[in-house]
Amino acid sequence: MKSLLLLVLISICWADHQSDNYTLYHDRVIHIQAENGPRLLVEAEQAKVFSHRGGNVTLPCKFYRDPTAFGSGIHKIRIKWTKLTSDYLKEVDVFVSMGYHKKTYGGYQGRVFLKGGSDNDASLVITDLTLEDYGRYKCEVIEGLEDDTAVVALDLQGVVFPYFPRLGRYNLNFHEAQQVCLDQDAVIASFDQLYDAWRGGLDWCNAGWLSDGSVQYPITKPREPCGGQNTVPGVRNYGFWDKDKSRYDVFCFTSNFNGRFYYLIHPTKLTYDEAVQACLNDGAQIAKVGQIFAAWKLLGYDRCDAGWLADGSVRYPISRPRRRCSPTEAAVRFVGFPDKKHKLYGVYCFRAYN
Repeated sequence: MKSLLLLVLISICWADHQSDNYTLYHDRVIHIQAENGPRLLVEAEQAKVFSHRGGNVTLPCKFYRDPTAFGSGIHKIRIKWTKLTSDYLKEVDVFVSMGYHKKTYGGYQGRVFLKGGSDNDASLVITDLTLEDYGRYKCEVIEGLEDDTAVVALDLQGVVFPYFPRLGRYNLNFHEAQQVCLDQDAVIASFDQLYDAWRGGLDWCNAGWLSDGSVQYPITKPREPCGGQNTVPGVRNYGFWDKDKSRYDVFCFTSNFNGRFYYLIHPTKLTYDEAVQACLNDGAQIAKVGQIFAAWKLLGYDRCDAGWLADGSVRYPISRPRRRCSPTEAAVRFVGFPDKKHKLYGVYCFRAYN
């Protein structure tokens, strides 16, 4: 009987000891997890912000730190903003701040600064936005050995338009495609911009370069020459091609402009050279393709007169479809690349505001 009682007491004590050990061990695990948890947290209040060329924008970013986690040492907080590229392998430096030391990079010089609305505010203000500012930005905050990041996308109001040169369709390699967009007051479009344009009704049966080096085209009305009549609407993807040797059209993107786009009232029709001079005589320049698309899409510009543009093409913008102009759809109508010596057309001019 005594042996049985002793055995029971030993069992109870062992059980209590094991229970205490488990509790201590469990508490210790929780404590270690707290120590190894995030001491610095970076967040963006919005995943995407919207603006337009020439505007100002704030890319939101705030950081939250545990002041007890860094001991008595003094750590300067470093804030770094970079722009992510389409291949996700490279980053473009935009702005770095550490205490009183600040540095701005490349085309952002003179246009970016920290908002500084509070002690934990790392938001970046970008002024006088350009077409090239479109994209995804990374906010990185570093304190000692701790760091964290957040990503914000900057979207621009604008319009995507397909483009091919006087030589005809499928005559541009990737680098030439980039340049012709710049020549027309635009930049080569991203896939997201083309996708948004497709959702807005853009239908174009010729494949064109995009900024990531892919070749794609948007179809809203499936038909045999454009992937097949029984296919679903969508952005058709040709994949990635040799940027030097492969040749396609291009999709360009442009946004608001700071100036006046207009059709020049002139007593006679003009050759191309006369059109260029007529705009100069009026204190302007012959307009570019990107400017006629921006005026049409963003300002609702409507004119049923075909006119010369800087690239030697002849076009006219119709925002109100009607008989003899564009009976079925609002569009920038393309007449072609006529002989520059023919006096058959008017001219569209552009006067920039200072």
